[in-house]
Amino acid sequence: MVEPIHPPQTPKGALQIDLGVIEAAAARIRPHIYKTPLLESPRLNNFLGYRLLVKAESLQHTGSFKLRGATNAVWSLSDDVRHVVAFSSGNHAQGVARAVTTRGIKATIVMPEDTPATKIEGTKAYGADIITYNRYTESREDIGAALSEKYKANLIKPYDDVRVIAGQGTVGLEISQQTAEMGIAPDAVLCCCGGGGLIAGLGIAVHAHTPETVIWCSEPKFYDDTKRSLETGSIQQADTDKSSICDAIVTPEPGTLTFPINRQHLSGGAVISDDQALKAVATLFKHLKIVVEPGGAVAVAAALTGQVPSGVDTVVAVASGGNIDSDMFNRALDAGAFF
Repeated sequence: MVEPIHPPQTPKGALQIDLGVIEAAAARIRPHIYKTPLLESPRLNNFLGYRLLVKAESLQHTGSFKLRGATNAVWSLSDDVRHVVAFSSGNHAQGVARAVTTRGIKATIVMPEDTPATKIEGTKAYGADIITYNRYTESREDIGAALSEKYKANLIKPYDDVRVIAGQGTVGLEISQQTAEMGIAPDAVLCCCGGGGLIAGLGIAVHAHTPETVIWCSEPKFYDDTKRSLETGSIQQADTDKSSICDAIVTPEPGTLTFPINRQHLSGGAVISDDQALKAVATLFKHLKIVVEPGGAVAVAAALTGQVPSGVDTVVAVASGGNIDSDMFNRALDAGAFF
């Protein structure tokens, strides 16, 4: 296998990711991923007063969009690479763990001690070795770098990696293709944002097809660092002293590779409380019959709480992951749907 050519792993390199790079990623990962549907509910549309299409990445293999970027990274490796290292709160971990099985190589994953049990179980099920750490007192970046050196392994970061950004961009590519087939162009696309890899790749792909579409990030309360970074023009820190049930998208600051892209493509954002995230989980289950984790539901929560660009007629919201523990899902059902 000849190693694919990718832009450099630098902020300038990240800005070289274009539609062609994302289309190449789509071809590379096609045998290993599921093209997820766009779902809608007439009752939701009536409630909102506009058309809402939900990109159900919670139905992806491993339960998250993260498989896309992980698979693109793994299948971009040269044949002499036999070990990879990744750090993740769970969804990227499962994506990398599954992706390496398709190439017959080994994975070591660094995960927070408080990772939901279902994500640890899923990662172990694919055969990865897991090393845990305290997300509030230890640096996963430092641990991952040390392990990469120890094992002479390739490090696959969860968002600050051009291969991962390009792979995640296939979500936006599918959205553009699916809406075009429906004869519509979305006024806005709402997407969760942690480190910003998904929304960065998505923004590139969507704007290549419909430049007028507004791209809007959605983040947990206290972790709205991308929204504030966009407003100030420089990278801002999250309030990491605060906790959030949206574990999948709790990051200390925007990525150094993702933020330059997101400055070009994002126009604003929403901030979602834990209660709103739980109610969005319950609403998605009630009206679309899908199971979504809190962090994966924040984009839909933005729509349900009116945190969308003004004057929209058609909105796409990405339900990015469905790896939720039974206890958390019961909490969501107890919180109840928005209607």
